[in-house]
Amino acid sequence: MDKVFESAAAAIADIPDGATIALTGFGLSKGIAASLIVAARDRGVRDLTIVCNSLGSSGQIRAQMLVENRQVKRLVCSFSSRPGIVSPSDEQVDAGLIEVELVPQGILVERLRAGAAGLGAIYSPVGIGTPLAAGKEKRVFDGREFVLEPAITVDYTFARAWRADRAGNVQFRGSNIHFNTSMAKAARVAIVEVDEIVEVGEIPSEAIDLPGVFVARVVPSTVKADSAKGTIRLRRAPDAARTYSGKSGWTRHEMARKAISLIPDDSYVNIGSGMPALIAQNVGSRRIVLHGENGILGYGEAVEGADADPDVFDAGGNDVTVRPGTSFFDSVTSFEIARGGRLDVVVLGAYQVDETGSFASYSLGDPVMGGIGGAMDLVAGGRELVVMMEHQSSKGTPKLVERCTLPLTGADCVTTVVTDIGVFRRREDGFHVQELADGFTFEDVQALTTLPLRRGAGE
Repeated sequence: MDKVFESAAAAIADIPDGATIALTGFGLSKGIAASLIVAARDRGVRDLTIVCNSLGSSGQIRAQMLVENRQVKRLVCSFSSRPGIVSPSDEQVDAGLIEVELVPQGILVERLRAGAAGLGAIYSPVGIGTPLAAGKEKRVFDGREFVLEPAITVDYTFARAWRADRAGNVQFRGSNIHFNTSMAKAARVAIVEVDEIVEVGEIPSEAIDLPGVFVARVVPSTVKADSAKGTIRLRRAPDAARTYSGKSGWTRHEMARKAISLIPDDSYVNIGSGMPALIAQNVGSRRIVLHGENGILGYGEAVEGADADPDVFDAGGNDVTVRPGTSFFDSVTSFEIARGGRLDVVVLGAYQVDETGSFASYSLGDPVMGGIGGAMDLVAGGRELVVMMEHQSSKGTPKLVERCTLPLTGADCVTTVVTDIGVFRRREDGFHVQELADGFTFEDVQALTTLPLRRGAGE
């Protein structure tokens, strides 16, 4: 049995117009099957349905290339947009040329897993109380509401791995396993491009991450994806403080340290991309185990240059360090950890938090605010949820509000908010001020906030 094809072009030669293709990859550039994507672009197949986490940015070797070439008619994804990036997919979605089904990241992999297992659908607690659950069938199990989500199968998957043997047995490296296994298993034809092709038996049996029974074709990787910057990307420098009415708030590093002070030792903690990722830079010697929904547990700070390993990264695509005990696994396992209640604390960014403890972290149809990602799955586990965000938007509008006006990411789930001017704890009667930045009074903060605040012992 020899599943090796001489080139990506040969491996995708039978893909017809109208096919459904799953594209692996995490963040803007991690684990992308660049050789296969370029081959599909050059072949010019049209009217494709693409299933992916995101398409990445434009102008580089990403899945976005297929959109730029007008080959895509439908997207099933977690990020139709990336925060602050207006891409060709945004423009074509707005023009009605591409249909989008936005799916929470963990539910995307779970629907793929269901499809691979021959199941028709799953019941999920994710998205209850949000627009993504509207119109879907719901059932109550053990007093908790669940929504019906159909399984996903695809015609082809373009996967990316470290190495494979000629029988199609595949080995991944570091945290670059993420979506690869669930997408490959859900495909009629899974095509895997690899850095190295070896003879059968050269990969130790216990090191095979994806058995060859799930893989139809193996090709050598000949095109490298453009690597996105490996360190934490923020619009405002982490050491710069914003001012409100002439008073300086906390820097983002100081906000991260405030959030860390709320976390007990020996906690398993998921930190979101963007501002919450600074927690990894400030955790120091604290006994806190960091979790990334891409499939990494126990990692360290973000690094770049010679210290960076492109196969070891967090959920924001930042290259990170390996600590003793760090483990890697696929996104299916990662979201089992989250939805199964194994996380003690989740720290996420948001655009709005309201007095009910509901929050919004994306906006449908607004590329500046990006897509849903894994946030809905992360809050479904029902543990402590800390939101880190600036107190007001760049336009000077409050982010702590009476009611969210953006689509909800989670309902009745925020326990604490850390902004650049205060820490606010939610109790039965609302949010209480626990701590304020130097120079700010309760009246100052309430004037910058439409949500009614309550005085706390620490204020």
